[in-house]
Amino acid sequence: MNTTFEKARDFIYRNARPLDLARFQYHFENGSQEAVLNALLYYQNKDGGFGHAVEADCWNPNSIPLHCNAASEIIREINFKDKSHPIIQNLLKWYASGKYFNGKCWDVTVESNNNYPHAPWWHYDNTNTNQIDYNGTSQIVGFIVRYSDKESELFNIGVRIANEAIDALSPEQIRDMHTCVCYMRMADLFEKANAIEYIPFYELKDKLHKSINKLIVTDTSKWSGYVCQPSCFINSKDSEYYLDNKEIADYECDYIINTQLADGSWNIGWNWDGNYPDEWAISKNWWKCQWIIQNLLYLKGFGLL
Repeated sequence: MNTTFEKARDFIYRNARPLDLARFQYHFENGSQEAVLNALLYYQNKDGGFGHAVEADCWNPNSIPLHCNAASEIIREINFKDKSHPIIQNLLKWYASGKYFNGKCWDVTVESNNNYPHAPWWHYDNTNTNQIDYNGTSQIVGFIVRYSDKESELFNIGVRIANEAIDALSPEQIRDMHTCVCYMRMADLFEKANAIEYIPFYELKDKLHKSINKLIVTDTSKWSGYVCQPSCFINSKDSEYYLDNKEIADYECDYIINTQLADGSWNIGWNWDGNYPDEWAISKNWWKCQWIIQNLLYLKGFGLL
């Protein structure tokens, strides 16, 4: 196990962006939250939003919901609690500005994406604008409720949209793993905000349990591709989703250890379909660093690190 960690650590120190190095150091080397935020600050624009490929599959430098959500996930990941911090207050101001917000949700893709290297799924197509899509938005409103003033208009908007997002759920299951993760983050952020009374919280949690149990791909022969593995939702044996998926979640620990590459990284299960090959080569390395952090956190959560 030490070999797994050391090889992964070597790759991080040789390849990671300063942001991902700071995240790695925070999680595994007693690094500070402030160091992570200081690195994240370089992706924040003057308008308070985030850009500059903080989400590595889109090189749009402008402030867009995709990048803002990626930045807020890092803030959630390190469990940062100070609502008054400028990086949080400025991001809340960007959300309050209404940019790319149609009154129901924030745009998943934006037109300016097409001017910069990006993965095919972040390409803007004007035929799908103004659709109601809670992939992204459900996590955004969780962040808003977690960090904004409960007396503010923005907080009320967050609560309203969260309720609308829960009402919009299928009576059977959330069928997209990315959307399911966003709803899961929303539930976590409402809980951290002591705000579960504002939404049908336990209805949401029941839906998450049912959806996660169905979304996890148990055919491990498919795991070399981009499919939903336990680590999409579970990060330790303490996870409330662990017991329902114990056998396959335990198996993923062995799978992670056994599939590490010689350079210390892991394969990335997607690509940009031949678009922007030079930029994809760079983004792929950034994603490998992200994957290393995720995999090591999973092993740590299972007491194997």
